[in-house]
Amino acid sequence: MEKIWANSGDSHFLEPESLWRDSLPPRLAELVPRSEKDADGQWETVHIDGMSFRRKLPTGKAKEFTEASSRAPGAADIVKRIPDLDQEGIWSELVFPSLGMWSSSFRTPEVLREALKVSNDWAYETIDKYNPRLVSTAQVSTLDIGDAVAELERCAEMGYKAVFMPVTPHPLQKDYNQDDWEPFWAAAEAANIVLAFHIGTDPIDLSKGGSAGVVYRGPGGAVLNYTETTFGGQRAVMKMVACGALDRHENLKVLVSEGGATWVPFVADRMMEGYRQHAMAVRPKLKREPKEIIYSQVYASFQHDESAIAACTAMGFNNVMWGSDYPHMEGTYGHTQETLHHLFDGVDPKVKERITVGAFRELFPDVPELPRTTDATNAALV
Repeated sequence: MEKIWANSGDSHFLEPESLWRDSLPPRLAELVPRSEKDADGQWETVHIDGMSFRRKLPTGKAKEFTEASSRAPGAADIVKRIPDLDQEGIWSELVFPSLGMWSSSFRTPEVLREALKVSNDWAYETIDKYNPRLVSTAQVSTLDIGDAVAELERCAEMGYKAVFMPVTPHPLQKDYNQDDWEPFWAAAEAANIVLAFHIGTDPIDLSKGGSAGVVYRGPGGAVLNYTETTFGGQRAVMKMVACGALDRHENLKVLVSEGGATWVPFVADRMMEGYRQHAMAVRPKLKREPKEIIYSQVYASFQHDESAIAACTAMGFNNVMWGSDYPHMEGTYGHTQETLHHLFDGVDPKVKERITVGAFRELFPDVPELPRTTDATNAALV
């Protein structure tokens, strides 16, 4: 089976668990997340930013799921990561963080600001500088917009090309459709930074026993919760279009990772109908139609969705991008080539090229270009 090479718009790296504690001054280090497990291994107490709460540890199938992300050799080892990618046929990838998922649990702006600086310095030195095929996403505080702007500009000077955005900002901050965020959108456009929203990143109130990704319980809960994670990215795009942020900043690019692609034409059509049929109530008025804004500035990545290709071939949405979600359980690690062949065998070569390579390079043109022949590729990987 001939290897299909692709760029990935979605992957993750597991930072050292002690990164923040080891790198921050003691008065701040004591406020970052740490846990104490009970002697029986059934419960743990989590301490973060002056708060403490208890939660039950996963067992059985749930435990298998939480451990799945560490099974790939390069999940937390940068030296082993490139061999993993070469084996799978992934040339370049956008890399999201892991520790940053705690961001919405902080309440002290200084602690979150300094912790994310540590993460950004570490990721750029450890990941981006190791190999130009790897593109890390910077992290910024959504608790304090001023801090977010300052860190975005600092990271842009370092060389970052994308910033990770949770689909909903910190619960103590205004939502993305509010004017408060205008300085951040302007800074991202000026720095040519891609806004990379990752699904499943709605804030969770851990102090009330909430668990990441758990909305439904009972019959069908696993499928319901997995499906539910996709909607946050759609809402983030809707907010940025409806409030005029993308209309004002025509060069600003948005990527929604791991959320599929066929939702984009639907949301575009739905927003067009709302804008047209409820014109008397619509504020603000946009210079361009919602569909034009979405189709020109929004990108979407998927991993297994057979329907995603139809978004490009039958619905006119050209900013479709494949992603492996390495090394997560729902990703393609271990069967990437089978997945790519299933998706693209028989597909128009131009469409295949656009989805596997072109859309990614449009967002990140500085990434080394994928060699065009098998011999050249093999030579480049030696």
